[in-house]
Amino acid sequence: MNVAILSIRILERIAPRPLKRLFAWCVARAGYYLLHTHKLIALHNLSRAFPDKSTGELLKIIKETYLSFVLTFVEFPSITRLNKKNLHRHVRVKGLEHYERALGEGRGILLFSGHYGNWEFGNAALAVLSRAPHFMARRLDSAFLEEFSTSLRSALGIGNLHKANAMRMVLPLLRNGEAVILLIDQNVAAREGVFIDFFGRPACTTDGLAQMALRTEAPVIPAFIVRKSDGRYRLIIGEEVEMVRTGDRDDDVRVNTQKFTGVIEDMIRQYPDQWLWLHNRWKTKVHQLRKR
Repeated sequence: MNVAILSIRILERIAPRPLKRLFAWCVARAGYYLLHTHKLIALHNLSRAFPDKSTGELLKIIKETYLSFVLTFVEFPSITRLNKKNLHRHVRVKGLEHYERALGEGRGILLFSGHYGNWEFGNAALAVLSRAPHFMARRLDSAFLEEFSTSLRSALGIGNLHKANAMRMVLPLLRNGEAVILLIDQNVAAREGVFIDFFGRPACTTDGLAQMALRTEAPVIPAFIVRKSDGRYRLIIGEEVEMVRTGDRDDDVRVNTQKFTGVIEDMIRQYPDQWLWLHNRWKTKVHQLRKR
């Protein structure tokens, strides 16, 4: 194991939890007051999504968004210490039966979520309580961070998949009854997705999940992890989302992608401070698709 990675994991074990949260709070506040570009992106996004909220309410959500994002990375190394004996002190799970029932069908599972709460703890909870999923994400620009995140997930048996050639990697896993989890809430280029409604605005969204579900007939299940005020988490696993299959491939992809995104929007509306509003979710415009 890389010496730097080993040092970080040792430091994580000896640093008390209150100190880590204080560190996260300080970094989050620094980001809030210094990173004006992302703050303005978040304020614009929130003002369009929640036009009834005051500026003061929106700024409070942005502060909490910064903190939630920083906590995700500060707490990430802690997943290697989770096991069946101590998991209940950190994560409570609702709906695990939906996950295990789908596993029992043997068709594989396509889980979907977003950059919400601490998604890494959600993956870890599934790995501890049931079968570890394979997590799909883009390859990080930093080789060190890529190796670090891979080593943490692998310690719990969580597989690492990269979005490049996703279909080629996922299909064999589903045929073997494995679970794959995707975060489908970020902006993509016009050539990589479809435009659907998200908080009342056209948002270009990856169609990969719908494409894979229509091709394989693997059950599609939402899973979100909510950070509670006491620092613990609640993993919420929903029931299988019923797929629309009319035979019109393009329309089915669009309609089902809209259904998945609607589930994500509903969850964000419940806990808006835990989603990544700092991301330019509506960056790709409809006219770019027309031009293409």
